[in-house]
Amino acid sequence: MSDDLRDLQRRLAVFAAARDWQPFHTPKNLASALSVEASELVEIFQWMTPEQSARVMDEPGTAGRVEDEVADVLAYLLQFCDVLGIDVLAALSAKIDRNERRFPVPGERAGHAGGRGGEQGAAQDGEGKDRHSPE
Repeated sequence: MSDDLRDLQRRLAVFAAARDWQPFHTPKNLASALSVEASELVEIFQWMTPEQSARVMDEPGTAGRVEDEVADVLAYLLQFCDVLGIDVLAALSAKIDRNERRFPVPGERAGHAGGRGGEQGAAQDGEGKDRHSPE
C-alpha cells in the first residue's frame, strides 16, 4: 500500500483512539457507516439531470458537499480495511485483473460470437450478479 494511504489510515486510527472510539469500529459498524456516507453522496445527485451532475463541481457550495462526502466514504473504507487487514490497493488491483479477464475487450476473445462478449443464456453469474457490471 502507498505511504500516503498508510499515513491516512494511521491518522484515522489515532483520531479514533484519542476519542476511545475503537470499540465501536467493528467491521459491521464501519460497513454500515460506509453505506450511510455513500448514500449521503448519492443524495446530492438525487434529482439532478445527467447534465447537471456532470457540472456539479462548478458550484462551490455543492462541490464542497461532494468533496466532504467523498472524504467520509474514503475515511470509512480505509478504517474498514484497516480493521480487517485488507490492503485496499492490492484488493482493487486484483479486482481490476479479474474484471479484465471477465470482460475482455470486444473482438479480443477467441471465438467471439458478437454481442456482449458472445455470452448466451442467463445474464447472471453464480453469485447472482449481472455479468456485465464490473462489481
